[in-house]
Amino acid sequence: MDDPVLLTGAGGRVGGAILDGLADEYDWRLLYHSQPATEPDAEFLVGDVTDAELMAEACEGVGAVIHLAGDPRPDAPWDSVLANNIDGTKVLYDAAVEAGVERFVFASSNHAVGHYETDRKPDLYRADDDFRLDGTELPRPGNFYGVSKAAGETLGRFYHDEHGIKVCNVRIGNLTEGHPPVDYERGQAMWLSHRDCAHLHARTLEADYEYEIVYGISDNDRKYYSIERAKAVLGYEPMDNSADFDGRERVADGN
Repeated sequence: MDDPVLLTGAGGRVGGAILDGLADEYDWRLLYHSQPATEPDAEFLVGDVTDAELMAEACEGVGAVIHLAGDPRPDAPWDSVLANNIDGTKVLYDAAVEAGVERFVFASSNHAVGHYETDRKPDLYRADDDFRLDGTELPRPGNFYGVSKAAGETLGRFYHDEHGIKVCNVRIGNLTEGHPPVDYERGQAMWLSHRDCAHLHARTLEADYEYEIVYGISDNDRKYYSIERAKAVLGYEPMDNSADFDGRERVADGN
């Protein structure tokens, strides 16, 4: 990817993980919801994805968009996810298509399929359970935030089919830095390390695809999301596994 990459939601946790790993790998244009505490090294804008004029400026001349911005709260009320997550994503897609952006990477979420867990927990969080979601299943959101992410995936399907923009939806799991969640089976099953998060998003910028839904987790022994599609289509090669940690400490190889 030689052209600039627009990263919305650059001040959030996922944006931080991506920039920690890839700051020097791409020519970034960053979008923040509010003025960052320290001025970034990259070009940046401040504002809301619902601002059509600002999104047109943000998309001008970029080759790809990684769209993370929105209300990230699992308990976010309907009015907020409708405006910030659904309408904001549509505004950004419109700007991207108008600017001739080649690919659009959408930060979806495990919450888009949250109710698949309802009748199977806690067994599906354990290494000996073979239940897997692989991205071909229909959404079953667990909250309004999940509804907004399912809507974003569907918007991507429309904009790909209607306008030909390449779209990759990444259903992001539980991103934590350093080690997996402690004493939390669900969080360990869907753990995504910072370096795997950065690597996965690099692959979304480099791989050849048309429209995809993949799961964004590390290669955990505990898992109920399949990462086979991400490996096969994107060339994703995760380096981390929540089973390699005993509490907060990484277990040495061979122990």
